[in-house]
Amino acid sequence: AAFACAIKAVENGAQVTLVEAGDVIGGCCVNVGCVPSKILLRAAQLAEQQRNNPFDGLENHEPSLDRSLLAKQQTARVEELRAAKYQHILDTNPALSLVQGYASFKDTHTLTIRNKDGYEQELVADRFLIASGSQPSIPPIPGLVDTPYWTSTEALFETELPEHLLVIGSSVVAVELAQAYRRLGAEVTILAREDPLLGEGLTVAFEQEGIRVLEHTQASQVSYEDNKFILDTEQGEIRGDKLLVATGRAPNTANLNLGVAGVETEANGAVAVDNQMRTSQPHVYAAGDCSNMPQLVYVAAAAGSRAGINMTGGEAQLDLSTMPAVIFTEPQVATVGLSEQEAHAQNIETESRVLPLENVPRALANFDSQGFIKLVVEAGSQRLIGAQVLAHDGGEIIQSAALAIHNHMTVDDLADQLFPYLTMVEGLKLCAQTFSKDIKELSCCAG
Repeated sequence: AAFACAIKAVENGAQVTLVEAGDVIGGCCVNVGCVPSKILLRAAQLAEQQRNNPFDGLENHEPSLDRSLLAKQQTARVEELRAAKYQHILDTNPALSLVQGYASFKDTHTLTIRNKDGYEQELVADRFLIASGSQPSIPPIPGLVDTPYWTSTEALFETELPEHLLVIGSSVVAVELAQAYRRLGAEVTILAREDPLLGEGLTVAFEQEGIRVLEHTQASQVSYEDNKFILDTEQGEIRGDKLLVATGRAPNTANLNLGVAGVETEANGAVAVDNQMRTSQPHVYAAGDCSNMPQLVYVAAAAGSRAGINMTGGEAQLDLSTMPAVIFTEPQVATVGLSEQEAHAQNIETESRVLPLENVPRALANFDSQGFIKLVVEAGSQRLIGAQVLAHDGGEIIQSAALAIHNHMTVDDLADQLFPYLTMVEGLKLCAQTFSKDIKELSCCAG
């Protein structure tokens, strides 16, 4: 969010100072989020494919795994991207400068910046972007803070594989890392207090892989004895040698002194912004995980870019009505637009169809037909308003649905498009066709 804003503001003639409290630049995504997690997930996927593949004549075998080498490779790629996408921009753009330290507002136009040695300086500016990100949210479970639990950061770069990983939470981070560690060879148990993001289909897939999913279960006490975590739950005592706490992320705003600046926050500390990223103070903007917008890196970047435009005289807005979201498990969970329940809450009458993947030729060719594609349309107009996908590479499918929704296409419009045969995204066309015909009566790649 910060760099996207800075780049856009510089393009429009501004001088920009970035204030960073940590030792490295680049924010969560490149350092401890999207990039290292997707490397880990891909490695885990390949390990699982060696262990279990569906094809006759390809021998399954237990993969040889060196977790420390994988962590080293992750770190190298993170450092490579941080240098190319962040440090290089700082080094080559004279309109950008970096100040290391912790910032807090002294008044509406002044920051006090304190570095780790205690040195303080003041910075005065006419526009501010708050892009301080987020941190793992730790639930107030008795005994937890006295144990060596993991957050996602430790889980991503751990060099040794645990025998039994316990996971508290059902967040995107929780389910992605849980499956990765199971596929890398650990026993995994998930304690999901809230209704899990998994959904029935993904819960079944997890259980088939040997992941124990305890729904509506929470730990009432956590202790650590003899290198083991002990969780007291409604289902009895659960033990494991590592514990991942992944119950969401909280905005990093507590120490910014936002009250002095007159910047309003929500109950959880998130900075309240409008669709132009303006806060309650017209010269202060916010973007990314510290704001009340969805905690997704591409939303942060888009918000930061628009904030940079608006801080330099523009009026750019961010429309999230066709924002796709993906959970990078396998199968992947991908959504865009409205679910039936969300549409009904807006008094929109709907029709919907669900296409099991056994009707998608590419899924059959892959011998992997676990999942479905669901389309939601506005009754009467037949305009597409939502899509939900549970499928291998579901994230590669959902953007086509997002484009269809953005361009106000009906299911007939979608069904009439040319989709390449033997692709997973062809499932969108097939699902659209089910609104008017029985696709089981059609030949392959039927128009």
